[in-house]
Amino acid sequence: MRYEELDHTADVGIRAYGASLEELFVNAAAGMFSLIADLETVRPRGEVQVQVKGDDLGGLLVNWLQELLFLHETQHLLLCEFEAALDGTSLTGRARGEKIDKHRHELKLAIKAVTYHHLRIDPAKGIAEVIFDI
Repeated sequence: MRYEELDHTADVGIRAYGASLEELFVNAAAGMFSLIADLETVRPRGEVQVQVKGDDLGGLLVNWLQELLFLHETQHLLLCEFEAALDGTSLTGRARGEKIDKHRHELKLAIKAVTYHHLRIDPAKGIAEVIFDI
């Protein structure tokens, strides 16, 4: 299992799993986009580059997901495939997907922000938990 949805009273969250930090970040991104749309309907037609930094791993994860969410909102993209390379608290990544097609893509949730609320990242256990403001 790459990720799962977490129950949260007012918002929504995910728990991502990964054997490496890179896999954890990739699966967290896929988990976030699975809340937005059915990833099975999204085709990896185009690619965007992402570079972010954070003060620590938690901040880096939030910044990575927030940047992907920004691309979703400003370029009307649904992203379905992700790559991430970490160097300390810097990340260089790629995401693939396509423009939203209202005939093929049923949008589920509108995520407003990635939060620090109950943020948890444990590389040793291969788990990250993130809550999103909806």
